[in-house]
Amino acid sequence: MRSPSPALSNLAGVRNTALLAVVLAAGMVNGLAADHLPLWRQGLFVLLALAAFLHGRRLPVPRTWPVFAAALAAALACALWRPGDTTTVLAVSIVFVVLPWLAGRYLRQRAELIAIGRARIADLERERAYVAEGARLRERARIAADLHDAIGHELALVALRAGALELDEGVPEPQRDAAAELRKAAVGATDRLRQTLGMLRDDVPDEPWDEGIEELVARVRAAGMTVTLTGAQGDPPPLVERALHRVAQEALTNAARHAPGAPVRVDVARDADGRTVTITNPAPHPAGDGGTGLVGLRERVRLLGGTLEAGAADGVFTVRARIPETGR
Repeated sequence: MRSPSPALSNLAGVRNTALLAVVLAAGMVNGLAADHLPLWRQGLFVLLALAAFLHGRRLPVPRTWPVFAAALAAALACALWRPGDTTTVLAVSIVFVVLPWLAGRYLRQRAELIAIGRARIADLERERAYVAEGARLRERARIAADLHDAIGHELALVALRAGALELDEGVPEPQRDAAAELRKAAVGATDRLRQTLGMLRDDVPDEPWDEGIEELVARVRAAGMTVTLTGAQGDPPPLVERALHRVAQEALTNAARHAPGAPVRVDVARDADGRTVTITNPAPHPAGDGGTGLVGLRERVRLLGGTLEAGAADGVFTVRARIPETGR
């Protein structure tokens, strides 16, 4: 919605100020000779109070001091002209005009503050959604990098073995031709994979591809962090291993950032359904939700068919990721 121009805003302010002055002047005039008020003048007080309230509730006034200064000057003039009506005029003006107007103004300002607060909350929610979406996109870019490295490596091995068959003179000619076609297909698939996933690779992984959780824990220990590793990793599929590594890395990073000096425990487990990595450390004060890094990791684990939980309970912050082994 477009905001009004400054000229229109100034004109509206002058109009609202004039209306307030008219209501206040009508109240002061109606307060003159108030010893024996007819019924219509008594009803006029009610109308003036309603008009003052609606004015304060609906119409903002940029500067009210000129109106009230003029009303005070009018009251002083009334004191000189009709000394007996001065108290009545002031009382009527305050009770039937000033107080209703202040009540309406209070409600208007309260409504404006509520609207500003709701708009701020909506902005924060949108910002939080943008941050979470950015974390998910960054994690998908990491997945693309990991996928490129893993599948590209396997396709390179396929091309290498097909090339060996193509050059083997002991293999019949039809099989050698088939091996040549297989090698060309593997090389073409590698190029297409590189071109497709290369568009998603905005960054370079900050740790070596072949680093496992054991090497990660050793590297963190060398940096001075107290970490206990239990369980055996075994030989999980590459993408599962990479996801478990990323979960452990993010959890250790959060522990070092939010609970420095606290001991950390990393448990790696395997069963018939898949693999689980659990990282626990004393909960920081106040305990958070793990930051945006875990938002992206939830996306990675979800894409692999797993689940990731993170939270504090009984003074311990736990990050647990479970990923099924769907293939190698």
